[in-house]
Amino acid sequence: MEILEVLRRPVITEKSTALQERGKYVFEVSLDANKQQIKQAVEQAFKVEVDKVNVLTMPARWRGPGRRRGKTSPWKKAVVTVKPGHKIEFFGGI
Repeated sequence: MEILEVLRRPVITEKSTALQERGKYVFEVSLDANKQQIKQAVEQAFKVEVDKVNVLTMPARWRGPGRRRGKTSPWKKAVVTVKPGHKIEFFGGI
């Protein structure tokens, strides 16, 4: 898999923003990606050293009211811990 196939997007929430202060970054990744592929993709894309990768598979959920009710797709989330002294900048000049 290539980098663009492994890393889909950063997950920006209140909790993930709080984790960034401790050197942990959250990404949505491909369902087929494993920990080694995620580590290599983050190191190549952001030029940082990765210490640890934790992976969670988020299950599908039912959304919407009544007849318009539908199911979302399952997705995989990775929490990447970078080594001390390294940092990933999502919003550089903001």
